[in-house]
Amino acid sequence: MKKLLLAAVLTLVAYLAFWPVPIEPVAWTPPSAPPAEAYPANERLRGIERLAEGYGRGGEGVAIDAQGRLHVGYDDGRIVRLDARGANPSVLANTGGRPLGLCFDPDGRLVIADALKGLLRLKEDGQIETLATSAEGLDFKLVDDADAVPGEPYIYFTDASARFGIHEVMNDALEHRGSGRLLRYDIRSGETLVLMRDLQFANGVTLGPGAEYVLVNETTAYRIQRYWLKGEKAGTSEILIDNLPGFPDNLSFNGRDRFWVALYAPRKRELDAMAPYPWVRKVVARLPAFVQPRTALQGWVLGLDLDGKVVANLQYAGEGAFGPITSAEEQGDYLWLGTLSDTAVGRIPLKDL
Repeated sequence: MKKLLLAAVLTLVAYLAFWPVPIEPVAWTPPSAPPAEAYPANERLRGIERLAEGYGRGGEGVAIDAQGRLHVGYDDGRIVRLDARGANPSVLANTGGRPLGLCFDPDGRLVIADALKGLLRLKEDGQIETLATSAEGLDFKLVDDADAVPGEPYIYFTDASARFGIHEVMNDALEHRGSGRLLRYDIRSGETLVLMRDLQFANGVTLGPGAEYVLVNETTAYRIQRYWLKGEKAGTSEILIDNLPGFPDNLSFNGRDRFWVALYAPRKRELDAMAPYPWVRKVVARLPAFVQPRTALQGWVLGLDLDGKVVANLQYAGEGAFGPITSAEEQGDYLWLGTLSDTAVGRIPLKDL
């Protein structure tokens, strides 16, 4: 019996130490997480209203058209339109993939960042049109978010990782090689241009005032970068805000003075602790998914001014919290909220915030 037990232990040790895994981690040192008092816990998102409950799961992105109607993409591929009250859902199409970020192009056509299918657009006849699936000879692995504004013939979007797809996000986080890209699709020519490379899980994207710059977040680096499109700084980038208290997801701009940042979850101490040790992260990659580090469910949205200063800190981690929140869109009197896995679309009156 002792020999069998010893053999089992040695087999387990050998597996954890040597079994091949698809990652080649690099060492890095994350900044110390900001103290709790920098982002005080609160319950300002406790009163989120749940709309279209049970009609679909995982409406990550919410796009609102000129008539105030909501558009949501669910995890079964459906693209659904809701009225301005978040009711009366109707299916517009099915991408056959996993729609994530949504926006409207300058002509009012719905653009879909689909993790599996690439950059898509919904045609007037309800058919799905593929705009881009690769750039510079490299296929997209996880198209994540998109944004466009009237008067500009471009769609800006992200490919979160060039190595791992939507079902392998933990591998990308553990490897931390930074293969994400910020891209621009030219509606006139159909060409796709790479603006930024080597991003740490390039996720949310939004254009700033006058389309002078575009913001892109790096989820696993806890920061948001600003890439200048016009003016003397055109073609250069800078960090807008660093060392966020959680994993930034989708971004949006209210058209005036505020960016909204959805935080998928608070930072995980274990992930930061193992960051300098690639071999530890390889061991973790060999573990079953249910024992790998998992994030806590907490609704969290930050508001930033145009200089990246935090001007709103909205949280709720209590029973029945809506989330994880992956997008926040300001429209009319409400902040509309998307989620990667919840079964509703959320909204909360701006006056309550």
